[in-house]
Amino acid sequence: MQGLGGVTIQQAGRPEVADRWVPAIANGEAVAAFALSEPEHGTDAGAIELAATGDPEAGYRLSGVKTWISNAPDADVYVVFARTTPDAGAKGVSAFVVPADSPGLSGEPIELLSGHPIGRLTFDGVQVPSSNLLGEPDHGFRVAMRTLDRFRPSVGAFAVGMAQAALDHAREHAERRHAFGRPIREFQAVSHPLAEMATRTEAARLLVYAAAAAYDAGSPGVTKTSAMAKLFATETAQWVVDSAVQIEGAAGLVAGSPLERLYREVRAPRIYEGTSEIQREIIARELYRT
Repeated sequence: MQGLGGVTIQQAGRPEVADRWVPAIANGEAVAAFALSEPEHGTDAGAIELAATGDPEAGYRLSGVKTWISNAPDADVYVVFARTTPDAGAKGVSAFVVPADSPGLSGEPIELLSGHPIGRLTFDGVQVPSSNLLGEPDHGFRVAMRTLDRFRPSVGAFAVGMAQAALDHAREHAERRHAFGRPIREFQAVSHPLAEMATRTEAARLLVYAAAAAYDAGSPGVTKTSAMAKLFATETAQWVVDSAVQIEGAAGLVAGSPLERLYREVRAPRIYEGTSEIQREIIARELYRT
């Protein structure tokens, strides 16, 4: 599997499973999804309840619900995290590859503020062969956390793109729009926010680049740098888009306008792949890790 900088990385999974799905996903022939969150457990992922009964010899049956799953219910394959050992916290979670056409698996979309493809999945005794286990039994939480180390810089990159789009729009508007006989970019009340927007966007971009490079290099401390990139980029994007709307004024809130769309879409990234609050918890914890 390709890393963020093109480096080949395979975290977990038997060769036959990787050969079945990775090329199709990389070529755009199949859509994958990461099924971790549940109705009562999002940030506290170690407390998940979706049950996986069985064993590595006979295979497993999955029963329960996942929600807030990106690409659900239209994905072709899901990486599903389920509890194989009751009352064991994060140490009792295992990861499975589950094809979308598995008997007993159903789903429905969830409509959000913006058009993000997201949904809910129901597992009604879904049978999963032991060959579809990712990593070792009861060690799936590690798979989830290492995957999030990869996902978070990619969310940061998405957020940087939104921030840059908003900045470009605001900069062009400030040049074109005139008030009191001159372009509004000449007013400090407009020019200084533009300068701050540009600076924060560039800082976020560099943090994302640094986190991606650290992940591909296998550098120690990647959990911290990934969390920093995701936190700073998404918080920056929210602020930059809001500032751009303020510069454009009411026109920036007209339905269907570029900034109105960004204003709706920028909110979700501060929540998924770990909220801003949990990113701060991760960063603080990692500061004291030896």
